[in-house]
Amino acid sequence: ELAEKLHAQYPEHYPDTNHKPELAIALTPFEGLCGFRPVEEIVAFLQHVPEFRALIGNVAAEQLERSGRDDPRGVTAALRVCFTRMMKSEKKVFVDHLNQLVKRISQEALVNLNKISIILLPQTGGSLHYSLLRCVDFNSQNPPVSLMSVSSLFSPDCIECMACSDNTVRAGLTPKFIDVLTLCEMLNYTPAPASSKLLLPAQSRLDPCVSLYDPPIPDFAVMRIEIPSPIKLYLISAIDSASILLTVQGSAVGTSTAATSEMILRPGTVLFISANESVSLHFNSPEGMLLFRACCLL
Repeated sequence: ELAEKLHAQYPEHYPDTNHKPELAIALTPFEGLCGFRPVEEIVAFLQHVPEFRALIGNVAAEQLERSGRDDPRGVTAALRVCFTRMMKSEKKVFVDHLNQLVKRISQEALVNLNKISIILLPQTGGSLHYSLLRCVDFNSQNPPVSLMSVSSLFSPDCIECMACSDNTVRAGLTPKFIDVLTLCEMLNYTPAPASSKLLLPAQSRLDPCVSLYDPPIPDFAVMRIEIPSPIKLYLISAIDSASILLTVQGSAVGTSTAATSEMILRPGTVLFISANESVSLHFNSPEGMLLFRACCLL
């Protein structure tokens, strides 16, 4: 519904009527922002990071500090106020606070979170709302976990799958169109650890080589197919929907009744597989193979 509304109001910035859920699956150690931190952590930053508190303001900060665990609606309402105040602050104001923060922490022992603040500063030309790191949970994970939430990816190698849409609501870290008002209105302000937002794969009961990432949306699902080296022949099973197959590691020769010739698969190869079609993979090398298959579970 929001996608349709935004497209009707601003078609030049939101060219599609469809929403754009995204799924990121880590291939290497993974860093990014994902959802809102537990409120206790945000309050701690408000009390110990003066630049953060000054940007949000005492009134909003005290509202969040007074909110309690037994009042989830009060917590989310207070968090919405804090985040909106931060995101709507004038550029000069937050750049001044950002410079003060960088100067201060440069003189102190750098922890991981503060390193990220400083690393991003020169990359964004001062346009970064550094305080996102105080509100939004910084998550560092190892593969094969995946994220399915409002997020920003810093330094991952990952497989990313998204719905058929070119709509993106941006509020920073980009030279493209920024729509702070829409972002602040659309977010889920429920605070929770980033670990609670991980989408763990389910092992297939039919194929030990397949793990399924099945997010709570009808648009897509992703299969991780990891074929060990002893196998010489493997069948990519037929399913009811068309799918896209991406080769990440290994090599093989593919054959299919729908193809007029053999297909050479190597890292970076992408195949489109029609609905109800299978592909046979023939291995000549001793290494295994890692593939990802995006599909729609019907």
